[in-house]
Amino acid sequence: MSASDLLNNGPAVIGVGLQGFIDDLHAQGHNASAIDWRPPASKDPIVLAAAEALSSSGTALLIDNANQQAIGRMHTADPVLVNVQRAADVIDGLGDHKILHAGPPIEWQRMCGPMQGAICGAIVLEGWAKNLSAAEKLAAGGKVEFEPNHHHSAVGPMTGMTTQSMPMMVVENKTFGNKSYCAVNEGLGKVMRFGGNDDSVLDRLRWIESTLGPLLAETLLAREGIGLKNIIARGLSMGDEMHQRNVACTSLIMRELAPTMARVADPETAHEVLQFIASNDQFFLNIAMAMGKAIMDPVRDIGGSSIVTAMSRNGTDFGIRVSGCGDEWFTAPVEMPRGLYFPGFSEKDANPDMGDSTIVETIGLGGFAMAASPAVAGFVGAGGAADAVGYTNTMAEITHSRNPEWTIPALDFAGVPSGIDIRKVVNSGITPTINTGIAHREPGIGQVGAGVVNAPLACFEKACIALSERLSSS
Repeated sequence: MSASDLLNNGPAVIGVGLQGFIDDLHAQGHNASAIDWRPPASKDPIVLAAAEALSSSGTALLIDNANQQAIGRMHTADPVLVNVQRAADVIDGLGDHKILHAGPPIEWQRMCGPMQGAICGAIVLEGWAKNLSAAEKLAAGGKVEFEPNHHHSAVGPMTGMTTQSMPMMVVENKTFGNKSYCAVNEGLGKVMRFGGNDDSVLDRLRWIESTLGPLLAETLLAREGIGLKNIIARGLSMGDEMHQRNVACTSLIMRELAPTMARVADPETAHEVLQFIASNDQFFLNIAMAMGKAIMDPVRDIGGSSIVTAMSRNGTDFGIRVSGCGDEWFTAPVEMPRGLYFPGFSEKDANPDMGDSTIVETIGLGGFAMAASPAVAGFVGAGGAADAVGYTNTMAEITHSRNPEWTIPALDFAGVPSGIDIRKVVNSGITPTINTGIAHREPGIGQVGAGVVNAPLACFEKACIALSERLSSS
C-alpha cells in the first residue's frame, strides 16, 4: 500500500482472534478482517508437536479424506429397532459369573460405590449369590469377570450392568448389517443403573425379564422393526435432545408399538407394559444409545480418521475411542457433573460421572443438541434458551459438520453438530458437553440429580499423540 493510498483510504486492519474489535471497526466504516486463530490449549510440547504434525498439509489432507468417509458412514446409517433378546443369546461369551459394565476397562478395587452396588445387585439377580453381602465377597474375591459393554457391541446407561438373563434391545444398522444391544430402561429413582440393588430394584428387573421383554420382542417381530432416524428427527422438533429429555421420543415409540402390542398380547399384559412405558419419560434413552452404538461401530478402524467413535465413563475414568486408532482406549480421570439436585441432596452426595450414554453425544445428540431442548437446559442447571443455543453452537466448533437429517428449529433448522474431531478439540481446548444423570456416591441409593459435565481434555490429547504416531509410522 502506497503512502497516498494509506492517506486516502486508511489502513487495512487484520485482527487475530479479536472478532469484537473487528466488528467495532466495521461499524465505523473501516476496512478490517479477522483471522480465526487462538493460542493452543495445551502447553505440553509433545501434544503441541502431535497437533502440528496432524496439521501438516499432506497429513491433514489424508485425515480430511478419512473423516469424510467416517461422516459418510454416520449419515448413511439406517438404524432399526428389530428385536428384544436375552443377553446371553446375542452376546458371545456372556455366561455365569461374567458382567459387562459401562465405561473403559476397570477392576473391582477401583470401581466407584454405585458401580460396586449395581454389580452386587446383578449377582443376586442372576442367582450367583444369595444376598448382597455374599455377592460383594464373590466380586471382591476375583470370582466374577468384568468387561466393558463396548467390547461386545453393547452399551448401558450409568453403571451399565449387562448380565446373561437381561433382555437386550437389538438395533440393526441396515446399511452395514451390524447390530448393537442395550438393556431395557428401568425407570427413574432407585434403579440398578444408579447403583440401586434392593428387592424393589430386582423385582422390577425380573418383571422386565419375564413380561416386558418378551412382549416387546413379539411386538417388534410382528411389525418387522421400527426405523429410528425419523423418530429422532421428530423428537428434535418436539423438544427432545435424546439424553436427559426423551419425553417426545418415548411417546413416539409408544405410538409405534401400541397398535401391534394390543393385537399380539392379552389386554391385561398390554395395559401393564404400556402403562410402564408411559410412566417412564426416559424409556427411549436406551433405544437411542443402542442406535448410537449401531451408527458408530462401522466408523471404527478408518485409517487416519480423527473422528471419535465412542465416549464412555465408569465413575472413575473417562475414555474415548478414535476411528484411526481402532479399539484403543484413551483415558483420564472423570469429572464431577454440575447440575441440580433432588430435595435433600447436594454435590457432597454426588458420584463422578458414569455411563455409556455419551454414545449419543458422539452422533450429535444430548449436549450437542441442547438448542432443541431449552427445557432440559434449565432442568440440568445449564441456563435458559439462549444458553442452550450457545452449547450447541460451541459444539459445532469441534465437529466435522452438521447432520442434514437431524435439524433444530431454534437454529433455523441447522443440523446437529456431527462427528467430534480430536484435532479441533485439542487445538481449541473446547471439550464435549454432556448431559447426564447424577448418582449418589454410595451404593444402593440411586439417582440424586441431573446436570452437565465435560469430557476431560487429556483423553483427546492422548488420542492426538497416538494418531500422530500411527500416521508417522505408516
